[in-house]
Amino acid sequence: MNGKVIVITGALGALGRVVVESAVKRGARVAGIDHAPALTAATDERIELGHVDLTDAAQAKHAIDAAVAHFGKLDALVNIAGGFIFETIADGDIKSWERMHAMNVLTALNASHAAILHLLASPAGRIVNIGAMGALQAGAGMGPYAASKAGVHRLTEALAAEHKGKITVNAVLPSTIDTAANRISMPKADFSKWVTPQELAEVILFLVSDAASAVTGALIPVSGRV
Repeated sequence: MNGKVIVITGALGALGRVVVESAVKRGARVAGIDHAPALTAATDERIELGHVDLTDAAQAKHAIDAAVAHFGKLDALVNIAGGFIFETIADGDIKSWERMHAMNVLTALNASHAAILHLLASPAGRIVNIGAMGALQAGAGMGPYAASKAGVHRLTEALAAEHKGKITVNAVLPSTIDTAANRISMPKADFSKWVTPQELAEVILFLVSDAASAVTGALIPVSGRV
């Protein structure tokens, strides 16, 4: 992975930070994009682009172009930006569905659309999306989130088909990720069964690597020990 340039959205979140650090340790140069403000100054190895609303196509393009301007190329895009809501249909708000679609589908769509031309110029362009095991069969309260992540699955498959032989496009489908926020919201759960951010990062970075050149259009479950 030495020398590869990777854009990671949602880079300042619990999973994003781990993927960024793991990629840098492998010799990649990383541009992190997030809705939150940037925390560190730009270096030769990384740059943070903060205050970016990826639900806005123009802002997504500006951020991707800024990353390419900084590093001179783009080899991979990892779409981690997203959100979660637990809400039943009867007691919930229709706007929750719109919010989940925007946060999970539009962020990945806009970043991917902005990155495609740059990735086509790479000898090994990669896109990795974050889907969800919970989108394979939605449970009670999971409707808005599951529907949006199912959209990410279909986006992944369509992009893979449209760019086969030029860009590989895959998605990882985690179960519950072991983060501080999830531990607080589910204090009685068995945390040892959850997938850790580092475990998920390993799968993501494999899909970015040259070793995964023959893998595209895959929806890969990463379910921990459930």
